[in-house]
Amino acid sequence: MDIELLKQKALEAKEKAYAPYSGFHVGAALMTKDGKIYQGANVENASYSLTVCAERTAAFSAKLAGESEFEAIVITSDSKDFTPPCGACRQVLAELCGEELDVILLRPDNKTKTFKLKELLPFSFGSKQLNDV
Repeated sequence: MDIELLKQKALEAKEKAYAPYSGFHVGAALMTKDGKIYQGANVENASYSLTVCAERTAAFSAKLAGESEFEAIVITSDSKDFTPPCGACRQVLAELCGEELDVILLRPDNKTKTFKLKELLPFSFGSKQLNDV
């Protein structure tokens, strides 16, 4: 896995964010097991509840392209600290990418922290619960 390329793609995606209300730009780059990269950026809306996060943008794009096996996602933002995915993004990533996904948080100083998604969303809700009904 080319982490440096994935980090660069997340930074590029952050520059494309549409954040006129919060001014908080987030970029994500999601890598499939075969090395394809899907970028995402947050897209805000004046009706705040309609805003979409960078992680979901990347995951939805990959899913629409027919991808189903993922290795890692890098998430970066304007913050000086690490920016973890919100709860909604954790749920979507669990559903579409799997709990073994590496979630790599990237600060502006190029420092990273890496987690398995299952560490960020333990005891997650998913299709197993729906299939047990």
